[in-house]
Amino acid sequence: MEAAEAGTRGAAARRPRAPATLKEQRDPRHGGRPRRRIEENQEAAVFREVVSFSPDPLPVRYYDKDTTRPISFYFSSLEELLAWAPDAEDGFNVALGPPECRQPPLSSRRPRTLLCHDMMGGYLDDKFIQGSAAQSPYSFYHWQYVDVFVYFSHHLVTIPPVGWTNAAHRHGVCVLGTFITEWKEGERLCEAFLAGDERSYRAVADQLVRIAQFFRFEGWLINVENALSLAAVGNVPRFLQYLTARLHQQVPGGLVLWYDSVVSSGQLKWQDELNEQNRVFFDSCDGFFTNYNWREAHLERMLGQAGERRADVYVGVDVFARGNVVGGRFDTDKSLELIRKHGFSAALFAPGWVYECLEKGDFFQNQDKFWSLLERYLPTHSICSLPFVTSFCLGMGTRRVCYGQVRGWRGGASWTCHILAKELPSLAPLGLPWGRGQGLRDGGSLCPQTSLHFCPVPQEEAVGPWYHPSAQEIQPLFGEHRLEEDGRGWVKTRCCLADAWHGGSSLLIRGLIPPEVGDVAVRLFSLEVPVPPKIFLSMVYKLEGPSAVGVALELTTGDAGSCHVGGISALTERSSRRSPRPLRVPPTKLARWVSRCGQRLSGGWVQRCYEVSLRGCLLRDLFVRFSRPPGSQEEENFTCRLGEIQVVDANSLLTPLPQVQAVTVSHVRWRPATSDGEGGRAGLQLSCTLHWAYLLPRVRGFRIHCCRGTGGGAPGGGPSEPEKPTLLGLAFVNRYRIVDLVVAAAEPGRDGRVEFLVEPVPKEGFLVPRAQWGRAAMLYSTPRT
Repeated sequence: MEAAEAGTRGAAARRPRAPATLKEQRDPRHGGRPRRRIEENQEAAVFREVVSFSPDPLPVRYYDKDTTRPISFYFSSLEELLAWAPDAEDGFNVALGPPECRQPPLSSRRPRTLLCHDMMGGYLDDKFIQGSAAQSPYSFYHWQYVDVFVYFSHHLVTIPPVGWTNAAHRHGVCVLGTFITEWKEGERLCEAFLAGDERSYRAVADQLVRIAQFFRFEGWLINVENALSLAAVGNVPRFLQYLTARLHQQVPGGLVLWYDSVVSSGQLKWQDELNEQNRVFFDSCDGFFTNYNWREAHLERMLGQAGERRADVYVGVDVFARGNVVGGRFDTDKSLELIRKHGFSAALFAPGWVYECLEKGDFFQNQDKFWSLLERYLPTHSICSLPFVTSFCLGMGTRRVCYGQVRGWRGGASWTCHILAKELPSLAPLGLPWGRGQGLRDGGSLCPQTSLHFCPVPQEEAVGPWYHPSAQEIQPLFGEHRLEEDGRGWVKTRCCLADAWHGGSSLLIRGLIPPEVGDVAVRLFSLEVPVPPKIFLSMVYKLEGPSAVGVALELTTGDAGSCHVGGISALTERSSRRSPRPLRVPPTKLARWVSRCGQRLSGGWVQRCYEVSLRGCLLRDLFVRFSRPPGSQEEENFTCRLGEIQVVDANSLLTPLPQVQAVTVSHVRWRPATSDGEGGRAGLQLSCTLHWAYLLPRVRGFRIHCCRGTGGGAPGGGPSEPEKPTLLGLAFVNRYRIVDLVVAAAEPGRDGRVEFLVEPVPKEGFLVPRAQWGRAAMLYSTPRT
């Protein structure tokens, strides 16, 4: 199947369209049945398909055999590992990008926290790369406490499902796969690649490096849980040294860890500590993951063994509390207390215990309880890049909601920017460390004097449960905080699926302001961002119930030499009495960014936007502050829902918007629909794969839509008018598999039509006009008789 040449824009696009030119071709992938390329004077590439129900099988490794949905995969044998070479089908499982910049970096000497995810054999609902309709899936969202994430299973080579990698990277967390050998089969396998010369173990190491580099994760946990011959164990340090060196060369932030199992004699003999019997493996890689049955005496002995590399020793904690352990389950903090006392890193194995063993209906409460008990022993890391945008979506929900959409804008009119330079007093919230605090209140306004077409009502896109780990957005610090003075004032945060501004969830904040206190505040995010001269901030929120409590964003700045705050201004759509400063024809992105600012939207949501001028500053923290209504002397309870926070470099809004290009269609499969199509005619189910070109560092992802025509267009006579776009799903690479899309059957002698649209979602978090979307259309017809 081939695409037509894209049509030209401008004057050429306004000329009457010439009849389409049809050129028959043959496609060997489909048994040589006719293929046609259409040359049309329009922007969408157009593909012709003759409906056929003949099978077109897809590789079972990459696609679910029942639905053809793309899936994450693993290798079960050495032969599979050594035979692997990057293929086009592997592209679905590639992460969106490397881990976001963070402070402190993983290379610092600060003790770290490793999360080893082991759940029911792995590759459950998380294997579906484009998401699923899982009813009650496991979700992890306490990322600010985690430095390294390991996806564990008992397959030989565990490649982390890309949804986990994307979610972890978005929070600045390093991701490792697992290479494991076990039992008698593990002995045979290790003998095959470790007992010979260096070519054998180097071939395995090279493949492991290639896999991590291609799929964009950071490295491997090496877990040999079987006895080794003297020849094999003698080569293990060389294997680890070669793997570690090659990974450091090819993968930024590459990491290789060894699990405490085999000792230098080749015996399978867990030590529960780093000692002379296993130190040779520690010296050959980046870190050591101990077994779980240790006591404080083991930690004390390890101090001398680890030396300056104490942070590279990850002391294992089995959250299931199997064996003779210090603490697990809701007593895991007992283990953490001892580990941190001696300055070691911690490796939490299977914290999904709260999901597997406790009531599913109480999962969120139990998970929050588990991590809150550990909070004092888990240092957080800071995000250090802009834009910083989150809707608090967990990558799951009972429904999916889309924020109000800007339909388009008519430019040419002048804009007026009203600015009030105003510095607000500092406020020390809840006894937390405070630098220079700047509260953000309503001040001036930015009012576009032009027509903007937008839909301020949250649009429900999908009803029913959905689960898509790649769609999880940056999560805040969760927990309960109390005022230090008397403990009466408090603020508590938790995720909530009951309502959302964008995605499937929001952040629910409850609190109490005691009579003697004017404000309470809670820190949501720890940042370490060198701030550009001007930033825009936005917050979408709504108060539940009749509360009149004031809500404001608050930020702290650190001194990066000489920090100067030039002014804080509110941006709204309404004019004000402030002295105006003209802003002629604002950038398109800014027009969309401020389109809802200062407005009370349907559903009770409110958006507040601010412009902040800074010089030589570091942005340190983001708080939300709640203040009592003027004149109130009573105790004030409040419940607030946060829907979105944005921190955007003003200059980034000046960058031209690229367009999605070169949308193509492949791997087409047709099936009869299970129900009648439109107009009583038997319908069809269409499955196909879309590919397109776009620079992934520019986006948070893509939204895939379709417009199904009503059918009936005659060949060469132009398509019928398509329907409004329907959202099909989300993509986080430059491809998407459409599965069993119901379309109307084409009538004899007439074409059916379906158009696919690829909408980029920029990192800044605004909606892109349809002119920048990618498009491809398919004309399909019944076979000639």
